[in-house]
Amino acid sequence: MKIIKYLFLLSIFISCAALAQSTKVEKEDGVKVGKASSFRNLVPAESLEKQASQQYLQLTQQAATQKALAPENYPQLQRLRTIAARIIPYATRFNPRAKDWKWEVNLIGNNQINAFCMPGGKIAFYTGILTQLKLTDDEVAMVMGHEIAHALREHAREQAGKNAALKGGQVLLSIASGGKYDGLVNSGANLWSLQFSRSDETDADLVGLDIAARAGYDPRAGVSLWKKMSAANKGAPPQWMSTHPSGPTRIKEIEAHLKEAMPLYERAEKPVPWKAPVAAAK
Repeated sequence: MKIIKYLFLLSIFISCAALAQSTKVEKEDGVKVGKASSFRNLVPAESLEKQASQQYLQLTQQAATQKALAPENYPQLQRLRTIAARIIPYATRFNPRAKDWKWEVNLIGNNQINAFCMPGGKIAFYTGILTQLKLTDDEVAMVMGHEIAHALREHAREQAGKNAALKGGQVLLSIASGGKYDGLVNSGANLWSLQFSRSDETDADLVGLDIAARAGYDPRAGVSLWKKMSAANKGAPPQWMSTHPSGPTRIKEIEAHLKEAMPLYERAEKPVPWKAPVAAAK
């Protein structure tokens, strides 16, 4: 009887191990990335997302006042929202909270080569990145995937956590020094203009590559995108990538991970290429 019980328990263990292995394989499918930083746990996600929502609203309202916010029927805005709608369903793979985010996508008339995604899924593109670089749908998806990845991996929250830790150290230092080092750290920031670390940028490149490829966008466009970036700025980084790794470094990193991203792209349903509407004859 004991032997039967032992064999029964062993069979359950083997089944669970097989299921765990199956789940592990599924999770490991795709582009390999490291663990998200534990510094983010020092700051509540909800408070940062609320702050981001408020700042995003202020930004879009200001753009609307300046007549720089693209209207709902603007073709390039519709293009961005179509691409976002394909990518966003894969966001929960890297952050389960993303399923509850109130995603927004807007286009702002500005010549800067710039785009961002704030905590909570608040996305904005500037017209300059589309017009100056003449981005294909695949290249737009690489930019968007990269920016969404910053939100999914909570790089802003990580930075806020580092600032909080440094702020705590500052307080102790201030107490010990009688206030000599007050004001050493400024923890406040506009969440659309944060300067991320090089490791965060590489992380966003790889996560973005993964989710864009799953959405049916060619990950090889990451290479052409960074070539365009470098050419547009004669080797110097634009505002959008001012603290990012250099173009050649990014291209090398992307190429090294194409073997992981291409199978995702090859089995994905491909989107219909976007075409600019033909103006009606007057």
